[in-house]
This record gives sequence, C-alpha cells and structure tokens, in this order.
Amino acid sequence: MNEKERLLSFLGIARRAQKLSMGADAAQEAMQKGKTKLLLLASDLSERSERSARAAAQAASTPVLPAGVTMDEIAFSVGKRTGILAVNDSGFAGKLRTMLGEQQDAPQGSARPKERHDAGGSSAGRND
Repeated sequence: MNEKERLLSFLGIARRAQKLSMGADAAQEAMQKGKTKLLLLASDLSERSERSARAAAQAASTPVLPAGVTMDEIAFSVGKRTGILAVNDSGFAGKLRTMLGEQQDAPQGSARPKERHDAGGSSAGRND
C-alpha cells in the first residue's frame, strides 16, 4: 500500500470514528467551537475556498496542512466530496501530521523528525 492509499484509508477510519467535520461549513463550526486539531485541504480546492478556510483556521489557531489528495479521492475514502476536512481528535491529527510529513514538508513544529535507517541493518540507537 503506497503513502496516498494509507492516508486515504486512515481518513476513512477517522470518518467512521466520527472524528471528521467535512465541508467548509461543518469545519468552520467545529473550529469555532474549539474542537478542531488539524485542518486538511484537498489539492484541487479553489483558491477562494482555500483562502477562506485558512483565514478561519488562523482565527481559531488551528494548524492547516495540504492533504496531497484530490476532492474525488477524499470522496472515495470518506463518502462525501469535499476539499476541507477538520480533524477533531488529537490522536488522529497527530497521526495525520506524521503521515503527511512523510510526503511533504509540514509546518514548523508539527512533524517528528524521520528516523535514519542504516543499510547495514543495525538497530543501535533506535527505539522500535
């Protein structure tokens, strides 16, 4: 399973766990109530929608990450075509930050540094 498939599968799990607010209105409401731990934006979200979502997230002090997937891909995994997903659980948000950090540069302080794996197979200095 590649990174994108893992991300989409995890979004489906978060949806079934009822830890996502999907769509601009639902995400904004969740941010205003202080529930949202992370805001994800689809790669094909319109500039206007992205500006609006980022402004709402900034007002609510909510971190924002590009999801690296399209609205159609999100629709396939969560059952609703949307470009804005509010993650309302710190555990799910942390895992998504880690997953997205593997694909792209995350905002400062939101992703853990990657572990270095030596070709020799040594596990010295690692906590597996």
